[in-house]
Amino acid sequence: MTLLNDLQNKILIGDGAMGTLLYSHGVDRCFEELNLSKPDEILNVHKAYIAAGADVIQTNTYGANYIKLSRYGLEDEVRAINRTAVQIAKKAAAGNDTYVLGTIGGIRAFKKNAYSLEDIKRNFREQLYLLLSEEVDGLLLETYYDLEEIKTVLEIARKETNIPIITNISLHEIGVLQDGTPLHEGLSQLEAIGADVVGLNCRLGPYHMLSSLEEIPLPDKAYLSVYPNSSLPTLEEGRLVYGSGEKYFAESALAFRNQGARLIGGCCGTTPLHIKAMAAALKGLPPVTEKKVKIRKQEISVTSAAERKYPPLQEIVSEKRSLIVELDPPKKLGIDKFLKGAKALQTAGIDALTLADNSLASPRISNVAVGSIVQQTLGLRSLIHITCRDRNLIGLQSHLMGLHTLGLTDVLAITGDPSKIGDFPGATSVYDLSSFDLISLIKQFNDGLSYSGKPLGEKTNFSVAAAFNPNVKYLDKAVKRLEKKIACGADYFISQPIYSEKQLIDVYEETRHLTVPIYIGIMPLTSSRNAEFIHNEIPGITLSDSIRERMAKAGDNREKAYQEGLAIAKRLIDAAFDLFNGIYLITPFLNYELTVELTNYIHKKQTEVDERKITHV
Repeated sequence: MTLLNDLQNKILIGDGAMGTLLYSHGVDRCFEELNLSKPDEILNVHKAYIAAGADVIQTNTYGANYIKLSRYGLEDEVRAINRTAVQIAKKAAAGNDTYVLGTIGGIRAFKKNAYSLEDIKRNFREQLYLLLSEEVDGLLLETYYDLEEIKTVLEIARKETNIPIITNISLHEIGVLQDGTPLHEGLSQLEAIGADVVGLNCRLGPYHMLSSLEEIPLPDKAYLSVYPNSSLPTLEEGRLVYGSGEKYFAESALAFRNQGARLIGGCCGTTPLHIKAMAAALKGLPPVTEKKVKIRKQEISVTSAAERKYPPLQEIVSEKRSLIVELDPPKKLGIDKFLKGAKALQTAGIDALTLADNSLASPRISNVAVGSIVQQTLGLRSLIHITCRDRNLIGLQSHLMGLHTLGLTDVLAITGDPSKIGDFPGATSVYDLSSFDLISLIKQFNDGLSYSGKPLGEKTNFSVAAAFNPNVKYLDKAVKRLEKKIACGADYFISQPIYSEKQLIDVYEETRHLTVPIYIGIMPLTSSRNAEFIHNEIPGITLSDSIRERMAKAGDNREKAYQEGLAIAKRLIDAAFDLFNGIYLITPFLNYELTVELTNYIHKKQTEVDERKITHV
């Protein structure tokens, strides 16, 4: 008898969580390594689930791959950990008619861009071959949030073996995948690729998983599986604790059976007691062969995005000269001087005022608050920087919803300077998302979907800028990052300041093939000390000896330093003028007079160019 033969005629009971039991025993480290250091403990967990009534157990290999083991310095133990895991599980299953599934967990969670598909393929193949070489009874691909990832690895596995493959997706929301794909469509795609069993595991408890299964028809060729968490976890004295009793799980098992599930187990928080309760409740019951699918009315429809107040900056800069200016919100309370500067820059004729998000990891008045005031009271477009440093995924999503509500539709997605360089070096740098992930999230908002895949009710209309650091040793590698950001959805780029005319030409040559425009950053120097600080302490930026000497000659004469800084900036503008349509002026220390004068210089230069064109015609 094989696993699939059994599933044709009866409901099979899966095991429960491995990590939950180990965690309850005081183990709080790499669970997969215990296959080598404490094999008897893993063996006892398997035996406990078999004794509880599990027909199917899974190897302790969920995170036994190169990527995840490297977090513990165990990347060289991939082979030993996987092979030993299968041997332990088989030892536990011997004489019990219990099937052993080789488990491979998903890599991508909410940091989708942390690993490329090529990284994932290499990572998966190594673990797959090790599990197949130990002759497992089937494969369990579980806890995959990303549909693209699980489809990719399933295709690899299906080509390599004919043994049963179970694919379990994880959801944030009822009935919808992280990318917005309806669950029934996702499972149908997996069935079409060759999955023998399709279903759900982890993240949700029985209630929400049951709600999701109610919308799923019985597959044509595959079977349904479900491995719920015991409940939502709570935090007690620094430890995650799961609730939900065995009686509730027994009742839930019956409900899962009524929705067509034929492989029913447990995930986080479940124990042998939960499995025992499910096995007793389902004992002797045949699987259902017909079901009525519940059609859930979508609670919130997605409406089209409202019209933008301003045309997207990428459209403006693609057609003509465009100028944006950064004016950082104040570090102290009170914005009178800031608003005076914003008004002066507006009068000078800039296209947008950009506002940093606590630059250099130092707290300032919220750029959203200041940007909203600027846009509402002055009618000047505000371009809001968003860092990944200060907000977790929950905060970032809330932040984006707030920006949309305020009508602030122009944003710059950046990683953000680490907190250790700022005023509070002990503060936590969050970095739940990378800048690539944040760009993708914002674009998903434009499709009307939250990160979880749930409809937002409205489509947002964000224009997304991305950062470009040209001050690196290998410019071609920096350009590769730009290409990756374009693939994530970046509409245009804003560069860090450049202080070399030759570098401007190099940047132009290396980026001329890109499909999106670039605003070139220019920041006027204010003194010799300022120049030396930038040259010696700002990573990647090097000032030429001639520039430093020119600033040094100004000495302590503030006016002379002011004029010299302007002259240097104007030469850089001259060099950039014929190469790039976009200029990004960075105001140093709220000295907006500098950027006002440079704005006037750019407009005068453009007027002269336009007049020459008319004369030539």
